[in-house]
Amino acid sequence: MDTAPSAQPLTSTTEAAPNRRRVATAAALASAVEWYDYFVFGIAAALVLGDLYFPAGSSTAGVLASFATFAVGFLARPLGGIVAGQLGDKKGRKPMLVLALTLMGLATTGIGLLPTYETIGVAAPILLVLLRIAQGVAVGAQWGGAMLLATEYAPEGKRGIYGSVVQLGVPIGVVTANTVFLLAGAFTSDAAFTSWGWRVPFLVGLFVLALAWYIHTRVEETPEFREAEKALAEQEKGEQTSPLRTILRSHLGTVLLAGGSFAVNTATFYILITGVLDYTTRELDMDKGPVLTVSLCVSLTQLVLIPVSAALSDRLGRIRIYALGAIGIALWAVPLFLLIDTGSLLWLAVGTFVASCFLSIMYGPQAALFAELFTPEMRYTGASLGYQIAAVAGGGLAPFMMVLLLEATDTSMSVSAYIIALSVIALISIKVLANRARSR
Repeated sequence: MDTAPSAQPLTSTTEAAPNRRRVATAAALASAVEWYDYFVFGIAAALVLGDLYFPAGSSTAGVLASFATFAVGFLARPLGGIVAGQLGDKKGRKPMLVLALTLMGLATTGIGLLPTYETIGVAAPILLVLLRIAQGVAVGAQWGGAMLLATEYAPEGKRGIYGSVVQLGVPIGVVTANTVFLLAGAFTSDAAFTSWGWRVPFLVGLFVLALAWYIHTRVEETPEFREAEKALAEQEKGEQTSPLRTILRSHLGTVLLAGGSFAVNTATFYILITGVLDYTTRELDMDKGPVLTVSLCVSLTQLVLIPVSAALSDRLGRIRIYALGAIGIALWAVPLFLLIDTGSLLWLAVGTFVASCFLSIMYGPQAALFAELFTPEMRYTGASLGYQIAAVAGGGLAPFMMVLLLEATDTSMSVSAYIIALSVIALISIKVLANRARSR
């Protein structure tokens, strides 16, 4: 496959050099806290939200309703990507990132304070869904802003590694969310955890507002956007074109291919951190504490693997490394669930660790790859749409699909088949992107 993913390289300026460390740190923190807020909902959905907000029917029905609410956040993510992309390509990356962080902080805190079905009746699940939609809009807006702050400040030849600092926000968010839930469970009884302990991880969302203020006051706009602003100013003298209209008219195929290439990654990821948590505790009768600990430890390994794979993509090419991860996910899908089905904590750790390695190989170069598919004046919109389409098609539906498949087939091999099917779509999409890059 072609090692150069795009004919739209990012540029670098010496003007940006003094700000790179500050910008990279701010982008990584923004990603970490945003994903933390997003992931605590997934863990709570697997553990308590079904009983507290959807109490009618069987336990399976409650979990399905809870995971459906989890999926609603994913359906809202393209909206956040579209709105923030349009404004971010016109007004700047930084203000959209600040707005996304503020919205996420308020929504997550609101979930932590939300009364249950027993207290306010049907208003409780309705408000829960609305707050989850707000979370989805926020994370849909955040990723493009944080990713572009990092990659558009990157020096030549290091866009992969700079983009990976934003990708590290995912495992950091998972580790932090799992840790806070483990601590909440350790310091409360089961009754107290169900009553109020689960709320503590959501109230941490208040700290996001402080980070939003820091970025607003201390981080400068990217040099590439300032260059793009000049082109936009010239365009205003003539016919001004909407970035979204340009994407839909001329680059929709690239957006869909980007989404198709990444859906398997995000689907498998949410199966591992949310679906497997429900499956092992509800179907295999494993204790939630050790399962959460395994998830936490596996996520820690991604802190090393993601930047390593990103650095390799700077040397060997984005698409080559990206495709290697997709192939690994496909090959490991069946062994993964054969190991999980043993009910052994050790084999659960082995299975999820290997799967996590392949996810990291894909995830490391993904930010730089998506950024390089589009020119600066449409990059926020195009990259965000590709990412969020994958999130809806893969991550949002994955835990829900896992429960449905297990109920319908009574075998975890159906979930493996689901992962393999998404892997095939990913590899076809990657191949087409590689061919397009080669022709350019």
